[in-house]
Amino acid sequence: MPDTTYSFELFPPKTDAGAEKLKKTVSSLAERNPEYFSVTFGAGGSTQEGTFETVQMVMETTGKEAAPHLSCISSSRDRIRDQLNRYREAGVKRIVALRGDLPATAHHRDAPGDLHYANELVTFIRQEHGDHFELEVGAYPEMHPQAENVDDDFANFKRKVDAGADAAITQYFFNIDAFDDFMERCQKANIDIPIIPGIMPIVNFEQIVRFSRACGADVPRWLYYGMERYKDDNDALRAYGHDVVTKLCQKLLDRKVPSIHFYTLNQANPTKNLLDALKLG
Repeated sequence: MPDTTYSFELFPPKTDAGAEKLKKTVSSLAERNPEYFSVTFGAGGSTQEGTFETVQMVMETTGKEAAPHLSCISSSRDRIRDQLNRYREAGVKRIVALRGDLPATAHHRDAPGDLHYANELVTFIRQEHGDHFELEVGAYPEMHPQAENVDDDFANFKRKVDAGADAAITQYFFNIDAFDDFMERCQKANIDIPIIPGIMPIVNFEQIVRFSRACGADVPRWLYYGMERYKDDNDALRAYGHDVVTKLCQKLLDRKVPSIHFYTLNQANPTKNLLDALKLG
């Protein structure tokens, strides 16, 4: 049995029907004993309130840790302080600290809000709460889509680590070489916090292409054309995607990664099938 732990990402539902469906998904995933669930901020137009409600639901129905994504863009120190206090009172012990998406017209220091970068958010949380929260930050093996260049992007990452991040979760990737290169850069920079690869199950061709374009994740040509063959046969696409992602995860396990973070898209079966294939949980 591999020693690697794993965690699951969820997004806040937008409808009552979505909320009911998510409860069933969470209960099903909780049976696999994840280290924790994370809950995104603002996905699909939801608000921080939706994040808080989903975090509460996960903790109450599963007894597992839930880690809210906390974004600093367009927010004030007072508002972030209130959110942190509310999460602490609710029993939250882990937070994913992110800059958040810039408005289309904004650029870095012109961004709205008191804090402009994730490293500033990490620093603020440490000043307010010391070591109470375990803080995860984002990492981009293939470069953040809004970064000027690879060196600037890595320097941004190191600032988050130096500010007090406990671990980092990567953007999803399909090219193991990108992860290996990132880990080499971390080693050279004496970054020794856990780097947790993010994994996206392949369940829909158009969705993967759209997501990847938006977040800067590379879809290799072999994978693009492999998926395209099955774009009109969803069962065949899922079977192909399952095989591709299983092999990627096995390579990560062979590298003895400390944990894997699965982007579940609020679906239980694709991630559970990967765990079964990998003999995890």
